[in-house]
Amino acid sequence: MIEEQRALVGNRGRIFPYNGRSIRTAFRRDCRTLGIEDLRFHNLHHEATRRLFGAGFSIEQVALVTGHKDWKMLRRYAHLRAEGLHALAASRVA
Repeated sequence: MIEEQRALVGNRGRIFPYNGRSIRTAFRRDCRTLGIEDLRFHNLHHEATRRLFGAGFSIEQVALVTGHKDWKMLRRYAHLRAEGLHALAASRVA
């Protein structure tokens, strides 16, 4: 799929050649149309990042997807809890 998209838009460093402002504007318009209040585009980013951690991806893997270069910025999405670490350790031993 990535190669097909790259063939369509050329090799300009982006897979999806959309302007971020256009996407944000469309998102706001659609939220208004659907009557969704108090939802920002960034909320989707937060949710996707949280789900990557929930799926068991490592910090380094999540950072590759999200573009975070600093663990301090990324850790607020991780929602690390001691119980989760105990469960992970137990699953690796079993």
